[in-house]
Amino acid sequence: MTMIDLAGTWRLSSLDEETAALMPVPGDVHTALKNAGLIPDPYVERNELDLRWVAETDWQIEQDFWLEDSGGDWYLDVTDLDTVATIEINGQVVLAADNAFRRYRPDVTQALKAGDNRIRIVFSSSIREGAARQARQPFYIPYSTANSPIPNGNMLRKPQCHFGWDWNIALAPLGLYGTIALKKLETARIEHVVTHQAHDETGVDVTVTVTLHAEAQGYVALALELGEERVKLDCGVKPGETNVSYVFRIHQPRLWWPSGNGEQALYRLTVDLPDETVIRQIGLRTVKLITDPDEAGSRFAFAINGREIFCRGANWIPADALFSLTSRDKTRDLLQSAVDANMNMIRVWGGGFYEADWFYDLCDELGLMVWQDFQFSCNLYPSTPDFLDSVTAEVDYQVRRLSSHPSIVLWCGDNELVGALTWFKESVENRDRYLVSYDRLNRTIEQALGKAVPEAIWWPSSPSTGYMDYGDAWHADGSGDMHYWSVWHENKPFADYRAVKPRFCSEFGFQSYTSLPVIRTYAGDRDMNIASPVMEWHQKNAGGNERIAATMFRYFRFPEGFANFVYLSQVQQALAIRTAVDYWRSLKPHCMGTLYWQLNDTWPVASWSSLDYGGSWKVLHYLARRFFQPVAVAAIRSEDGSEIRMSLVNDTLSDVTVSLAVSLLTLSGERRDVLSIDSLVAPDAAVTAITIPAADIPPDCLLAWHFSASNGMGGEGHFVPGTYKGLDLQPARLTTTVSPAPAGGFDILVQSDGLALFVMIETDTPGRFSDNAFDLAAGESRRITYLPAAGEPLSEAPQFRIYDLASSSVAG
Repeated sequence: MTMIDLAGTWRLSSLDEETAALMPVPGDVHTALKNAGLIPDPYVERNELDLRWVAETDWQIEQDFWLEDSGGDWYLDVTDLDTVATIEINGQVVLAADNAFRRYRPDVTQALKAGDNRIRIVFSSSIREGAARQARQPFYIPYSTANSPIPNGNMLRKPQCHFGWDWNIALAPLGLYGTIALKKLETARIEHVVTHQAHDETGVDVTVTVTLHAEAQGYVALALELGEERVKLDCGVKPGETNVSYVFRIHQPRLWWPSGNGEQALYRLTVDLPDETVIRQIGLRTVKLITDPDEAGSRFAFAINGREIFCRGANWIPADALFSLTSRDKTRDLLQSAVDANMNMIRVWGGGFYEADWFYDLCDELGLMVWQDFQFSCNLYPSTPDFLDSVTAEVDYQVRRLSSHPSIVLWCGDNELVGALTWFKESVENRDRYLVSYDRLNRTIEQALGKAVPEAIWWPSSPSTGYMDYGDAWHADGSGDMHYWSVWHENKPFADYRAVKPRFCSEFGFQSYTSLPVIRTYAGDRDMNIASPVMEWHQKNAGGNERIAATMFRYFRFPEGFANFVYLSQVQQALAIRTAVDYWRSLKPHCMGTLYWQLNDTWPVASWSSLDYGGSWKVLHYLARRFFQPVAVAAIRSEDGSEIRMSLVNDTLSDVTVSLAVSLLTLSGERRDVLSIDSLVAPDAAVTAITIPAADIPPDCLLAWHFSASNGMGGEGHFVPGTYKGLDLQPARLTTTVSPAPAGGFDILVQSDGLALFVMIETDTPGRFSDNAFDLAAGESRRITYLPAAGEPLSEAPQFRIYDLASSSVAG
C-alpha cells in the first residue's frame, strides 16, 4: 500500500496565532502547551482553575508533506479525533468530524497535488459546540451538573469524564489520539475483519468475514491464515463494500480461559491483500450470560466454555485524564496489577473511551474478561436523527473492531442512564418524553450491535434488573446487575453491605485519599491538611472529605497528623470493600460477581481507586489480593450480631481441603489458640466451616485465623467484634531492618513487640512491595521485598516509612 504516515510533530496554534507550540500527534493540546511552558501543570495545586480558557479556545494544527504523484484514488485514515474538527488539505475541507469514537476515511483525491501539500486540522471548542448543539435540541437535554462542571458534554460524542467527574479533572481536552495517514486505494482496502465461532465436540469452526471497500469493480487476491492453515482467494469486488467469508476448522482446539481458570490460548489471524495486512489475535471460547428465573428473581452469571465463573474485579476508567500521558507500558502495569490481585474481570466504564486495540490484546493475554460499556454515562442524551445516525456509525465501527477479542464477554448499553431519568427536574416532570428519548437511543445501540455482530451478548444498561425493565436497580437485588452505593452516598455503616444480596454487583465503592508520595506531587508542605484549599480541590466528590472523616470517627480513634489521616482513610476504604466482597462471595452461587469501583485513577485525586495515579498499590489493593483469592476464608457477622460464621469459598475446579486455625489475639499481642479444623470445599462452592458465638470473644480480644489449602493457597485475617476505636491498642514497637535483596531491590524485615494491625510500609521512590497491610502479633516478624520501578536503579535503600493502627492515633 502506498501510505504516508502523518503522525509526528505538528505546529499547534490558536486561530489568532497568539499562542503557538509544537504538538506530537497522536497527542493532546493541553500537554503540548504544558510542555512548551505556556501553561502550568494542570495536575498541580489548583492550576485547573486557570486553564478553562484552553477548552474555550479554537485550536489548529498543521503539517506539510510531500507527494511525488497525486494520481489515483487517495483517502485519509483517521481515528480518535477529539472531537468537533475539520480537516483541510491545501485549503480544501475534506472532513467535518464530530464523533471521537468513529473512524473516518474521506476521499481526498481532489485536494491533493504533486509536490508540497499542507494539512490543517481545526479543533472547535467543545464548550461552545456543546452549548450550540444544546440550543438546537427540540427540548432541553439535562446533564449531571454534580459530575460535570463544564456544561453540555452530553451533546458531544467524546469521553464524558473529559468535562469533569466526581474523580476527574475538568479540562475538556482536544486532540488526535489515534491514526492519521494518507493512503492510496489500489483495487480495494480492508474495512473490517470479524470472526464467528461455532464449537462442537470435535473442534471449532471459525468463520472469518472480511469486508472490502472498492471504488470500482475489480478483482483482488485475498490471503487468510489461521493456525496452520493458509488459504488464497481471488475475490471479485464491486463499488462500495463486499463481504468475503471463509471457514477455518480447528481440530483439538486450545481454549481461552479467564485468569485462574486455565490457559489464555491465542491464535494469530492474518488477513492479507497485496498491499495491506491486518492481524488479529483470537481466542477460542464460548460465552453465555445466564439470566434464568429462580426463587429470588433471576440469575446473572457468566459461563465460559460451559463453566460458570465467579467474576472478581473492578471498574476501569481512562488511564489518564490527558491522552499524551498514557502509554501501553503504564496500562499494562495497571492491568497486571489487577491480575496480581486475583481479578479475572474489569468493566470498561461508559464515561471514558472504547480503548485501543492493544488494550484488549493485553486483556486477552492476561485473562481479564471485559465487560464493555457503550460510552454513555450518567446523563440524558439527544435522540435526534443526526445524533442517532452518528451513534449507529460509532457502534458499528467499534463492535466490528473489537468483537473478535476473547476477553470481551458483554456489551452493555450505558452506565446509569435509567437512573438518570429520575435525577433531573425536566425528566421527572415529563418522564414519558425523556423515557421515549432514552428508549430510542438504547434501541439504536442494540440494533446496531445486533446488525454488526448478531451473536454478541447484549445487556441494556448498568445497573439493570433485566431487559425492558426501567426500575430501581440500585436497591433491587433479586435480578440483574446492581450498583450499591448506600454505604458511600447515603453514609450507611459498613454492615449495610450485608443488607443486600446482589446477583452481580457491578459497582460499589468507598473513597480514600491518594497515598502521601502522590499527594506530594501536587501539594506543598503548607497544604498537608485535609481541609486545605489544594486538598479540597483534589477531592471532586461533593461532601467526600466530610464523609471520609465522619466514617473514620465512627470506627477509629482520631489520627495523629496528616500522614496518619491519609493512611487511616485507606485502611477504612479497604475494610468497607472487604466487608462487601467477603459477604457476597459467601452467597455463591446466588451472587456471581463483584466489581468494585474503581481500579485506577486518571490524575492524583481522592477517589474510590485501589491503585494510585501512577500505579502504586493502596491498602485496598493489597487486601483485594487476599479477599479475591480463588480459595478464601472470611469471618461473616450474622444479621443480629450474635455469631460469626467462618465462610470458605472455592472458585477452583477441584475439591479443596482447607486447614483452618482460629485464635484469639489479646491487645498486648498474645495469640491464644481456639480451634483447628479441616474442611472440604467442593468445586465452585461456598460453605460455612464453623460458627463461633460472638459472646465467646472477650472484649479485650480480636478473633484471628490463618489457613492453608490443599492446592497451596493460604492466608490470614482478623475480626473485631466491635469497632477499632473501642480497642485500647498498645504501641507495637515495630522495628525494621533493611538489606539488599538477592534478586534485586531490598528486603525489609519487620518485627513487632506487640499487636500491630494493618502494617503498611511506604516510600517516596516509585516501586512495589511484595506485601503490605498485614498483621503481626507480639514476637512475630515478616520479610517484605521492595523492588524499585523500572528505570529507578538504586545504589542504596530509599527511606521507608511504616504505619500501623496503634501508632496512627493520639492514644498510640
